[in-house]
Amino acid sequence: MAIRSTKTTRAKLALQFRARMAALTGAVLLALVAIGFARCGDWVQGVFARINSGHPILSLAMAPLVFMGVVWITRRATPLARGSGIPQVMAAAEHPTSAAAGESLSLRTAVVKFFGTLAVLVAGGSAGREGPSVQIGAAIMRAVHRWMGVPLTSGIVIAGGAAGVAAAFNTPLAGIAFAIEELASAFEQRVAMTVMAAVMLAGLVSLSLDGDYIYFGAVTATINGPRMMTLMIAAGIIAGIAGGLLGGLFSRILVAFAWSQSGWIARARKRPIVLAGICGVIVAATGYFSDGQSWGTGYGTTRALLTGGAAPLSFGPTKFIATIATALSGAPGGIFAPSLSVGAGVGQWLSVALTWFFPGVSPGAVVLVGVAGYFTGVTRAPLTAVIIVMEMTADRGMILPLMAAALVADAVSTMVSKRKLYHALSLQFH
Repeated sequence: MAIRSTKTTRAKLALQFRARMAALTGAVLLALVAIGFARCGDWVQGVFARINSGHPILSLAMAPLVFMGVVWITRRATPLARGSGIPQVMAAAEHPTSAAAGESLSLRTAVVKFFGTLAVLVAGGSAGREGPSVQIGAAIMRAVHRWMGVPLTSGIVIAGGAAGVAAAFNTPLAGIAFAIEELASAFEQRVAMTVMAAVMLAGLVSLSLDGDYIYFGAVTATINGPRMMTLMIAAGIIAGIAGGLLGGLFSRILVAFAWSQSGWIARARKRPIVLAGICGVIVAATGYFSDGQSWGTGYGTTRALLTGGAAPLSFGPTKFIATIATALSGAPGGIFAPSLSVGAGVGQWLSVALTWFFPGVSPGAVVLVGVAGYFTGVTRAPLTAVIIVMEMTADRGMILPLMAAALVADAVSTMVSKRKLYHALSLQFH
């Protein structure tokens, strides 16, 4: 009996050691992939910019043609690579050993997701790489654990997805908050250490290779005295109302297209290639009429607005339309980065009104609360929104206005769209 007990203890210790090594190895690998993904994303957007500069007619034709081609390839190779990737990870976390989870988090799906998203960006699609990084990260974590003979659990899937967010944005705390608020509908204490270890290690790898960069650059909003703080909290409340309404509308449209049995929506779902082409035309048209502002992630324009720069007032509305069209196309691509950009557009409109009446208000600070408000309106994850905005701008002084914007947006978005976006979309993948 003693010998059997000793063997059992050794087996448990060996499994624990393999599990820890698998989590650490997976975190390092997915961080490296996330960094490569980011650099490839920047490169392909540069390629599109050069094409648009030298051959504008070709750039207009690229979106519908590429969208149709990517959707056709995705549906034939691995249909579960479509869209953001976050709903797939949420569904896989609930049933990690199911066949659907295995397909969602296979390395083949991750490869299609990687190159499909890049193809959407090289055609000017209004997409981000952060949502796809969640699915790719979870797929890598799953593969490493299988190679090391560690049983797959919900915690492993959640850890991989959360680490993907942390590595993509260089925001470790936001990765943890995202795991709690979004990926795990019932977060279990026993997976907390796995999640935090994977997230922090992925963040450290990103930090060591890319340096201590801040996603949008340091944005320091000066708030002098209680009067200015009160004004900024009021701006946060207004931004929360506007962001909640628009973000809730965005969510409602995407959920309706996923589940509505309305005649024309159901017919559109049955013709995915045609739908992708129509969405591509819309993306091309909005880019043309906005002088290219709505194409791509919107990172450059958003950063300019946050640091007090200028942009056309059409940026927010056209980015909103282009992001909806890209998301509905069925092509791989996330909505995180575009949502931050639309939020900056919401903040831009609000800053124009506020700075007119209150000249001392920082336009960048108002844009910041707009980002938090709209992002929360879309994701209904207020804690993640506040933390991710603070980490991406290194501005801790805006915590109260950001919290006001996020909490109000969450409440308003709930009234516009009863179902949370990612949770509703995840039901397609069970």
